[in-house]
Amino acid sequence: MSKSLKLLACTVALTAATPLMAEKTGLGRPALPEEVAAWDVAVLPDGTGLPEGSGDVFTGDEVFAEKCASCHGDFAEGIDNWPVLAGGQNSLTNRRPVKTVGSYWPYLSTVWDYIHRSMPFGAAQTVTADEAYAITAFILYSNGLVEDDFVLSKENFTEVRLPNEGGFRPDDRAEAEYPLFTGEPCMADCAGDLKITKRAVDLNVTPEDPDGKPAGTLPPLTLAAAGDVAAPAEEAAAEVAPAEEAVATETAAADPALVEAGEKVFKKCKACHKVGDGAKNATGPMLNGIVGKAAGAVDGFKYSKPMQAAAEGGLVWSHEALAEFLANPKGYMKGTKMSFAGLKKAEEIDAVIAYLGTFGG
Repeated sequence: MSKSLKLLACTVALTAATPLMAEKTGLGRPALPEEVAAWDVAVLPDGTGLPEGSGDVFTGDEVFAEKCASCHGDFAEGIDNWPVLAGGQNSLTNRRPVKTVGSYWPYLSTVWDYIHRSMPFGAAQTVTADEAYAITAFILYSNGLVEDDFVLSKENFTEVRLPNEGGFRPDDRAEAEYPLFTGEPCMADCAGDLKITKRAVDLNVTPEDPDGKPAGTLPPLTLAAAGDVAAPAEEAAAEVAPAEEAVATETAAADPALVEAGEKVFKKCKACHKVGDGAKNATGPMLNGIVGKAAGAVDGFKYSKPMQAAAEGGLVWSHEALAEFLANPKGYMKGTKMSFAGLKKAEEIDAVIAYLGTFGG
């Protein structure tokens, strides 16, 4: 059969089939209201769809450890590629933002609904309503949004507002953007009259060296004497403050292998605690200089009342005190905001303290 005849045959077949496809098949019936309601289980930001129930932070900690921690970590810090759920505050403008319930999610209803319908992975819809309330309360606590005695329920659910709620806005692209791309396209003289009003040098965006030469111009290479090479290093060393010298000495004395191991252990903590250059307070205080430092002394962080009391009592984070706290935070300081269950291996505790000791205040 020629190509023309084949094309004609296909056209005829499609034309004949179109009316049949448009007709009703006679199968099925309209869904009943109760059947629609059974599928309509979404929970909305105003609380619509929430079932009766409640759950507290302590219960949520236990349920989370049983059903969620294998992927999300004991402290919601995330394991491997599973998402972190806590921390990340003030990171959304960073090059690599940390998007968590506390830093990014706009509505608590999404958290509850997702847990109740989709978690845990591989066993969806095995979490009861009360367990969903409890897990949600624990996640709020892990993000520093509620106290450890908080109880979440249908009654107080809408009173909880997540920090980034104002960071979202309605999708107005249909009104604001679509009209710009749906009119008749301009095909000639679209830009109108062009006029150069400024040059880069006028705007002071072209960098120059102080001597007027283009930035980055290097002086001719010369062979310096050994004493001349060492002089800048000696001058820099002379400017190191005594406290910094002490930190440097302690860091140099630390076992590099132990510090490296501590860096790996600290992955369990970094969702809430920051260290290093530019470290800021997050869900927990930044930990630069924590080893040997007075408790509750990080500027700008709101500590729990027990921690404030310990600070007033003169608690100093010595190696021994940190080791006891990291082994069992709740047992060491009842009422602490830190709900992490603790490090059970002494070698992990020693390693993470050695790692923290490498960061000065």
